[in-house]
Amino acid sequence: MFEAAEVGHKIRKAEYETLVPQLRVDLVNAQYDLRQADFPVIIVIAGNDRAGRNDILRKLHEVMDARFMQTNALGPPTEEELERPRFWRYWRRLPPRGRIGIFLGAWVGALIRERFDSTLNPMQVRQQIDHIRRFEEHLVNDGALLLKFWLHLPKQELKKRLKQARKHPERGWQVDTEDWEIYSRYDKVLPIAEQVVRETSTGEAPWHVVESTDPHYRNLHITRTILESLTRRLTQPQAVVSPSGNGQVVNTITEDDPTILDRVDLSKKLPRAEYRAQLRTYQAQLNRLTRQAREVGLASVLVFEGWDAAGKGGVIRRLITAMDPVNFQIVPIAAPTEEEKAHHYLWRFWRHLPRAGRVLIFDRSWYGRILVERIEGFASEPEWRRAYSEINAFEEQLSEHGVLLMKFWLHIDADEQMRRFQARLNTPYKKYKMTEEDYRNREKWRDYELALHEMVQRTSTEYAPWHLVAANNKPWARVEVLKLHCRQLKRRLG
Repeated sequence: MFEAAEVGHKIRKAEYETLVPQLRVDLVNAQYDLRQADFPVIIVIAGNDRAGRNDILRKLHEVMDARFMQTNALGPPTEEELERPRFWRYWRRLPPRGRIGIFLGAWVGALIRERFDSTLNPMQVRQQIDHIRRFEEHLVNDGALLLKFWLHLPKQELKKRLKQARKHPERGWQVDTEDWEIYSRYDKVLPIAEQVVRETSTGEAPWHVVESTDPHYRNLHITRTILESLTRRLTQPQAVVSPSGNGQVVNTITEDDPTILDRVDLSKKLPRAEYRAQLRTYQAQLNRLTRQAREVGLASVLVFEGWDAAGKGGVIRRLITAMDPVNFQIVPIAAPTEEEKAHHYLWRFWRHLPRAGRVLIFDRSWYGRILVERIEGFASEPEWRRAYSEINAFEEQLSEHGVLLMKFWLHIDADEQMRRFQARLNTPYKKYKMTEEDYRNREKWRDYELALHEMVQRTSTEYAPWHLVAANNKPWARVEVLKLHCRQLKRRLG
């Protein structure tokens, strides 16, 4: 594969210096236009020419406005990063729409390193390649312009540079022990790199393999490719992306069919005295189990969805009463902020993921994409249809990392919801919860039922199943959630 980048491309210095001034003007103008656009540019620079990566990075900062670019040169994961799923470190650094983010090595370089060091077996490598492909697909589908450059340096050229640096250290200061390590393991790393590059080069995000022997050719080729790709994208709107099914079952339910919610027994109740006794029992269990989870580094992510007035806040309060306040965080999800709108919709959830041993509670979540945003028209049909596979991929990575992920839907019927609405209006400290939108949403009750049925059908997995909780009786729902959480913590803690 890489032999195609060993043909001897060269650009004379005089020709290079003639072309650069106009290239700089065009790039700065394109970058200015990008600031008004609704997509980000993500540039990945990887390969075995470490000095070349640094050189092209300097050139990009010379010919473009560095104020609107962010460079991410990530080394081995920090302790904080190791406590989260591996793609957390990349998601949180993604550029907003209108900006450029540059990643050196990035997710591909990290995978090649781990495979060479034998920290990943072939099955895990295959799994990570799949994650990379889906991650990049999600970015491109959301509108990002993703450009990936692999700088290839033949072995003999690398050896030549190393020898020259040894003879003239004052001119070869860019070469260090890491370059000698690259040379010493060249023949062993090359087939690993070829496999990873080949299998992560897709129609949506192809690799540009660049011959890096001649710096003038390398730098000109990369900057031209960036300019051409950015100009084309600015002048030609992105084509509508088809939804990705990924082999999932497609919902076939009709307007008159029963839904998964019809199987929830809303008659379940818990007498007040029994409720108090069980509440004390399970809160004591939860306190003990969350302390054990903290000791062993088991993180939990709890997702609460449900109808308006279903009692999510009451359930959450009974959970956190049993926990050490420094050990949990509650994230209430409302309409996205301007900063959040400038990123992929999953970005705001990735950035909150907890450290090892902590508990993160989402009061509403990423499922808004296939519920509220779908029903209310805030997401286009291609966007919400591909969200099923995007969400499953996200949750799969949480599970692989060892996070205990629990998803609860609190279910009540329409009559009970209306009774609670009226009760809120008559309660001074609850009046703020009521809006005209709450009543308007009741008109779309059936639409939400059908959307919910498809949501459960397509996102209830073996690693992240949905728990549909009968919530017409608040005491029953509160104890049921405590029971389920304690049961899963016990199972995971052994």
